[in-house]
Amino acid sequence: MRRLFISILAVCAAFSYLSCTGEASGEPEFWLGADISWATEYEARGYNFYNSAGDERECTELMKELGLNAVRLRVWVDPSAHGGWCSKEDLLVKCQRAEKLGMAILVDFHYSDWWADPAKQNIPASWSGHSYEQMKQDLTAHTVEVLQYLKDNGITPKWIQVGNETRNGFLWSVKSNEMGWPVHDENGNTIITESMGHAVHNPEQYAGFFAAGYDACKSVFPESIVMVHLDNGFDRELYDWNLGVLKAGGAKWDMIGMSLYPYWAMDGGFRDDAETTITDCIENIRYVSGKFDCDVMIVETGFLVDESRPEVLEEGRRQLARVIRESMNETGGRCKGVFYWEPECKPSQYKLGAFTEDGRPTVIMDAFSDWSE
Repeated sequence: MRRLFISILAVCAAFSYLSCTGEASGEPEFWLGADISWATEYEARGYNFYNSAGDERECTELMKELGLNAVRLRVWVDPSAHGGWCSKEDLLVKCQRAEKLGMAILVDFHYSDWWADPAKQNIPASWSGHSYEQMKQDLTAHTVEVLQYLKDNGITPKWIQVGNETRNGFLWSVKSNEMGWPVHDENGNTIITESMGHAVHNPEQYAGFFAAGYDACKSVFPESIVMVHLDNGFDRELYDWNLGVLKAGGAKWDMIGMSLYPYWAMDGGFRDDAETTITDCIENIRYVSGKFDCDVMIVETGFLVDESRPEVLEEGRRQLARVIRESMNETGGRCKGVFYWEPECKPSQYKLGAFTEDGRPTVIMDAFSDWSE
């Protein structure tokens, strides 16, 4: 009985830490979130979402019900060629839903008309051909326009990302096929057609773009936390180099955002197993937060979904719970949250979501409530 009592106390103490608020701000000390940028597009396609009891729920509402307290939402410059999703207007709709539910908001600027990631950071069509100085003005104008639009409609983001997974910088373009995906050369490398803000080819301009974005964010929301976001959170050398480039170029940031995908780390041959990947990421959080004296968040993570194999789902739940638990308890308080990337996805569309094909959360999502076990 005494052992059971102590165990209950331990769980209660852990839950208290997660749900407690800072005395001054009244906010959670640790954030559990999800990027649900696809939510409105899914609704337009007729997709429905349900809780574990089978009751239909709007996607943001369901995330709140599952224990999350924050959302991450991307914004593109001119997505008209891609249905208009993730425009500033679409962003506002999703922000208003989160605001109504009392959830914190992370705005993710891609600075592209469509997807921006380590393989491509395509310059928006309307900015193409502009000089470096002109493009800084474009970036500033776009950032201020979007944020002022949110502000005018009563939205204040807690965090703002300047660029998305900018391991190679941002505002540089690659050759693309008719579907908009990068074309590779015979060695498997993407073919760069414009290296304006490439971190390797033009590191000073990468830093200059980031600095312009930071200043633009602060001009509208001086209290919001401005973030630099890189992929492969387990890769210390990447963070050392990239953040060093920004620092050398005079750029500053308030927080570091990381992506952590054990599946892709193994698939790409970067790590042999998920456990090592997670361990290295936790160690890297401690390292970069100390070296650069700033907090960190895991702003993207995801685990394999296979409805036909319950053991795969259970393993995803266990790994996510470990990420949450160790981010909270083993980083000296420097990691401030964990966000799942597009958990509401159908497995047939994206295999690292966390929902079933018919729109119900799998056991992976249970990790947001049972991480302490």
